Amino acid sequence: MSRFVQPVPPPADPYAGDALLRSWLERHLGPAGHAAAKGRLADLAADVTGPLRAAHADAEAHPPTLIRYDPWGARVDRIDTSAGWQAQRAAAARHAVVALPYLPDARGTWGAAVRVVQHALLHLYGPESATFSCPVAMADGAAALLSLPDVDAGVRDAWLPRLISTDPATAITSGQWMTESQGGSDLGRSSTIGRPAADGSWRLTGEKWFCSAADAAMAVALARPEGAGRGSRMLAPFLVPRYAVDSPLADGLAADAPAPGVTVHRLKDKLGTRALPTAEIGLRDAYAVPLGDPAVPGGLVRAMTLVVVTRVHNAAAAAGGMRRGLAYARAYADARHVAGGALASSPLHRATLGTLAVDAAGAFALAGHAFALLGRVEVGADPQAAAELRIVAPLAKLATGRLAVSSASEYVESFGGAGYVEDTGVPRLLRDAQVLPIWEGTTNVLALDVLRALTREDAGTPLLSRLAAAVDLARPLSPGLADTLATATAQLGDTIAAVTADPSAEAVLAGARGLALRLAYALTTALLVEHAAWGDEQAELAARLWARRWLRHEEIAEDAHHHLDLLG
Repeated sequence: MSRFVQPVPPPADPYAGDALLRSWLERHLGPAGHAAAKGRLADLAADVTGPLRAAHADAEAHPPTLIRYDPWGARVDRIDTSAGWQAQRAAAARHAVVALPYLPDARGTWGAAVRVVQHALLHLYGPESATFSCPVAMADGAAALLSLPDVDAGVRDAWLPRLISTDPATAITSGQWMTESQGGSDLGRSSTIGRPAADGSWRLTGEKWFCSAADAAMAVALARPEGAGRGSRMLAPFLVPRYAVDSPLADGLAADAPAPGVTVHRLKDKLGTRALPTAEIGLRDAYAVPLGDPAVPGGLVRAMTLVVVTRVHNAAAAAGGMRRGLAYARAYADARHVAGGALASSPLHRATLGTLAVDAAGAFALAGHAFALLGRVEVGADPQAAAELRIVAPLAKLATGRLAVSSASEYVESFGGAGYVEDTGVPRLLRDAQVLPIWEGTTNVLALDVLRALTREDAGTPLLSRLAAAVDLARPLSPGLADTLATATAQLGDTIAAVTADPSAEAVLAGARGLALRLAYALTTALLVEHAAWGDEQAELAARLWARRWLRHEEIAEDAHHHLDLLG
């Protein structure tokens, strides 16, 4: 008897096979704008299903290593990465995954919607990038920070073109050196000190505990200017060159040597994102240049420009991973036979996949909306978009991060025992998803940020306005859906009023996570309704099932089973 080997077909083309993605682009870009993006998106999809899938596997199989000393004993702190990681780096530059929103011709073609196109690129690129999507996110955030008008023009001109280059030979990425072991997300406890030098540069001394993309050519680090007061408001962002080639203090050192004063203590041994070099880094009078005037309070506010960008990237990574996981699970179900028939024909399994498809559609809409708002802020200087983005960025990040973890667990389970075997690649879906509710703020940290936005910046007003408008849009589609959303909107309005009346109340603080999630679920319903009202049948079904699942807490298995093919 021959040995049975289960065939595992690859999923469909991630662009051509994603009807919701394509209709979203059609709506937000218009037919001409979508047509202008199709070639770029199709080219990336072809790379993703071919060489980048192989590069992803290579990078996962060969994680980074830290070489502390050369053969003669000189300290080199070199991080070696695989050919697959380098291929992902080159592809990110070549496909303008970071650069697109900053390119004049792209802004000329798509205007404020240029971030919508970038979100589509990330949706295709991220899930099988071996988490190179992380340095992509931080490079984008650094580029946004360097683009601020109060950053020295010489610093901007020296670094921004490299961050947004589409030439793999010159493009760089950025790390992010913010957290320290004693404080973590409590940045007010940061103890890294910055001292001015005579030439206008600074010297940083301190210990950074979680430094992602430690192989990047530069990093944005937070430090407290010498003599500044305590607390987070007095921190300032600095640009630190990672290698000797970019440090004026490195006379006589090889170009790829670490910049003087920068020591890599160790690489982190992490649950997931194993291809991504993350390190503990020490700074001892390391050369740095300020991003804005360190003497002016509000440096942390400037740094939040970077954080907003990385948070919406986090949401894109969550939504993209959910969609790709669904595609793999569906492809496997089509090929796997159980109990005398295809797994894909099992009503129970179809119901499970259909429910996951509803969650994936909601996560996509929430992440996509955050990118659309970001584009309107950057290109259109839209104050209404800025007010809404203040609350949407943390909501999108926290809700999609949690959905990604629960969905990844289901995807692993959908493969049975094979989902628990490392060399299938399936366990990575769950290991990598778990970083998404942690990086750039845990669910609780972000929930408190949502409270601040509601109480200090009246961020509930634009959100409630969008929900109310969506109720009117939902009425012709489904009176039941409209009533559900109207009830949720009224309840949220009452809760926000109570929160703003006494924001420090114990009950308000204890309930911050629940409130943030309810806001995110209601917003997602509204976004799906908006897309459904434009004319998308899949979004209409997803909106009805999402509202039943997350606003009314009903079981949707039967409808999810019957409508799996439409849901995706």
